[in-house]
Amino acid sequence: MSQANIPNITPLISVTTEQTIPLLLASIALEELALAHIINAEAEKLQFVLGTLPTTGTTFTPADVSLSDLLTLDANVQRTLRDVIKKEMLLQFKFENILDLIAITPLP
Repeated sequence: MSQANIPNITPLISVTTEQTIPLLLASIALEELALAHIINAEAEKLQFVLGTLPTTGTTFTPADVSLSDLLTLDANVQRTLRDVIKKEMLLQFKFENILDLIAITPLP
């Protein structure tokens, strides 16, 4: 197998420290929004299986869902939420770094 041929990319961009702070905060906000959507999807997954999600299509009834199915679903939801929590922790560290940057950045 050959090595990948990656072109030399040298973008010409100049961003000041004052311009980076809002961009970094916006990136955190967008990631938080994405995590909120993931949490909502997990909640809807549980509601669907339990038959409490209002849908126009077919819903499961308690007779259709076994205890094994519920335990499997629960484990999957827990795994996903654990990953969301990990990402939240990373975003908190990123936010704290931005606060440190704001503290040392001179005002214009």
